[in-house]
Amino acid sequence: MPTIEFDQVSKNFSGNTVIKGFDATVPDKEFLVLLGPSGCGKSTMLRMIAGLTDISAGQLKFDGVVVNDLEPKKRNIAFVFQSYALYPHMSVRANIGFPLVMDNFKWWHHIPLVGGLARRALMKREDVATKINEVAEMLELTDYLDRRPKALSGGQRQRVAVARSLIREPALYLLDEPLSNLDAKLRTQMRAEISALHDRVKKTFVYVTHDQVEAMTMGTRIIVLNDGLVQQYGTPKDIYDRPANTFVARFIGSPPMNLIPIVVDGGRATMFGINLPFQPPETMGVQEAQLGIRAEKVQVRIERGAPGYPARIVTVEHLGSETVVGFKFGTDNLTVEVGARASRDLFYAKLVGDVRLEHGQTCTISFDPADVLWYSSDSGELFDSPQMAPS
Repeated sequence: MPTIEFDQVSKNFSGNTVIKGFDATVPDKEFLVLLGPSGCGKSTMLRMIAGLTDISAGQLKFDGVVVNDLEPKKRNIAFVFQSYALYPHMSVRANIGFPLVMDNFKWWHHIPLVGGLARRALMKREDVATKINEVAEMLELTDYLDRRPKALSGGQRQRVAVARSLIREPALYLLDEPLSNLDAKLRTQMRAEISALHDRVKKTFVYVTHDQVEAMTMGTRIIVLNDGLVQQYGTPKDIYDRPANTFVARFIGSPPMNLIPIVVDGGRATMFGINLPFQPPETMGVQEAQLGIRAEKVQVRIERGAPGYPARIVTVEHLGSETVVGFKFGTDNLTVEVGARASRDLFYAKLVGDVRLEHGQTCTISFDPADVLWYSSDSGELFDSPQMAPS
């Protein structure tokens, strides 16, 4: 159950750097999620932890011990691959139980006839058979134990791969997008099962995904990656409430955080030519910047004379428990845009319940200054929280 430490870890492929000076410390028993878009280096990082990919520079440590040159089999890990990596000639039962068979592997198991008999005997051993049945039942694989992988759907194969990992008791669990091929209902169930497993075994999990819902619901810590660089490391709440930069703000949240262009000058900020009633951080000076506000913090009113900023509703999504409204500031252009053009450069509000709003309506937009974040347009980095302007 190691503490994992990344000390300026880098990875190069044919002169191309895909991981750039990665620094992080993952305490024991955490559920760490590596989150980011495709190609950001998540799976490469996971494979370096497993020892399947060499580290080009820096050090990877388990409990303070450098493991850069340690063989995968000596790292005491379980790995769930995105591509299943099942043995096609073995039954589902044999695939799930294979790690337990290998734990009892002897040199003479290489002898074709004798080895085959020995492996079958191990599979029938009470403790091994019990573990296989327990894991199979948890993942709804009991009816498929005697089938081979080619007779399974993609989602069923992925569940077998997860089961093969769960049956072991390693020091570290590594999971590379294990739920990507599952349907929505089973994905939700599996998220709960894997989280429950983490709570039960009290060991470190490192989980790779590009799905922010998986990251936010399962992780105790999240590392957001982009282009091989760590963008932010923290708890799901920290990352959602205070994104460290505009990339994280756009990547986390559905819809993403609104980033509204503003101009800061002389301790005042203006948004679309309207003075904001609160002061920007003193460190901002004079510059173009962006005001960040989560969609659920935005209020939409259609009553005449309601306080706020004038806007026009462009899209309305009725989702039952909530209504997502896409809008643009200003009402000078009375022509209602349609099609792909209408969806560009929208800002969003997420309202509780089924709210009766219509495409093309004029409205006013308001929000609490305490919910606002300030970002530099040049670097994209987060400034301090705003203060109310003196009266």
